[in-house]
Amino acid sequence: MGEGGENSQTPFTTAMNLNKSRATYVPKRYVLPLSDRPNTGLNPSDITLPIIDLSSLYHPSLRSGLINQIRSACKQTGSFQVINHGIPLPTMTDALEAAEEFFDLPLEKKVQLMSDNVHDPVRYGTSLNHRVDKVLFWRDFIKHYSHPTSEWIHLWPADPPSYREKMGDYTEALHTLQKELMRVIMESLGLNPNYLYDEIEEGSQVMTVNCYPACPEPELALGMPPHSDYGSLTILLQSCPGLQMMDKSNNWFSVPETEGALIVQLGDQLEVMSNGQYKSVIHRVTVNSEKKRFSIAGLHSLALDKKVKPASELVDAQHPDSYKAFSFRDFLDFISGNDIRKARFINTLKREQ
Repeated sequence: MGEGGENSQTPFTTAMNLNKSRATYVPKRYVLPLSDRPNTGLNPSDITLPIIDLSSLYHPSLRSGLINQIRSACKQTGSFQVINHGIPLPTMTDALEAAEEFFDLPLEKKVQLMSDNVHDPVRYGTSLNHRVDKVLFWRDFIKHYSHPTSEWIHLWPADPPSYREKMGDYTEALHTLQKELMRVIMESLGLNPNYLYDEIEEGSQVMTVNCYPACPEPELALGMPPHSDYGSLTILLQSCPGLQMMDKSNNWFSVPETEGALIVQLGDQLEVMSNGQYKSVIHRVTVNSEKKRFSIAGLHSLALDKKVKPASELVDAQHPDSYKAFSFRDFLDFISGNDIRKARFINTLKREQ
C-alpha cells in the first residue's frame, strides 16, 4: 500500500466529506510537492481556446471553412470549444443537476458503488485511485460505461431517482455529437469522413462525472494532475472554470466557462490515428476555495479490444509509422500499474525513428 493510500486502520474519506466537515486546511496526504503545485514554475499563457460554431456543418458553402478551423485548432491546441452543437441547454443543465444531486448523497449511499478496479463498468471513488495514489487529488467521481445506454443504464446509480433519465438523455445526445465531430476531424486530416465509422459507432463511451469541492488551501492541491486522455475524443461539460491546458511552450492556460459550449479535447487514440499530425492535449484541474465545481467528461474511444494504429493514408517515406498499435484495454492495464503523474501512456507507444 502506497503512502497516502487508505488501509484498514484509516477510515475511508473523500474530498466531498472533508468539505462537508468544514475542514480549514488540506490534510497532508493531499498536499502536492512544491514543483507540482498549481501556482509555481510556469508563466501564464496568452493562448485562448477557439470557439467553433458547428452550425456551419449544415451549410455546404461554409463547411470547408469549418474544416480549416478544426484543423487549425487540432494542430495548435489539441482542443476547442463548440457551440450550436445540437444538444439543448436544458439537457446539459439537467445532467449537471443530476451530478450535483448524486454527490450530495450521504457517503454510505455512494460507497455502495465504490471500486478501485479500473475495469469495473461503474465505479465511484475519490482522487484517481485512492488505494494506490501516493498523493490524493481533491476530487470525487463516478464513472460508468454508457454506450449503448440500454446495455449499461441499469447499473448506474438508482439514487437520486432522476439520475438515469437525465444522464441518459445527455449521454445519448453526446454520442451523436462525437460521431459528427469525428467525421469532420477525419476530413480535416485528409481522410474519408467515414474512416473507421463502424468502429466509432460501436466504440466505448465512458462518462466520468466529477465533483471538485471547495478547497480551503487550493494553492497546495489539484483536482486532477497533468495528463492526457486515452481515447479519441473527450467532450467536457463544466459548471464553472477550473480546467487548464498546456500549450506548446509548456505554459498553462485556463479554459473559461462559455454558456452552452462544450469543450472538445483530442486524446491519445487520435494522436496515434493521425500519426502524430495532431497531439493529445495535456490538461489538469485546479480547485478553488469558493464553491464546488462539477464536470461531466464523455470519454469516447474505439471498443475495449480494438487496436488503434496510424491511418495507412498518413504513413509514407516522409512520415513513417511513428506509433505502436494499442487498445483501450492496454491503457487500463497500464494505469493499473503506473502513476500517471510520472509516466504518460502515449510515450510508451512512440517508435524510435
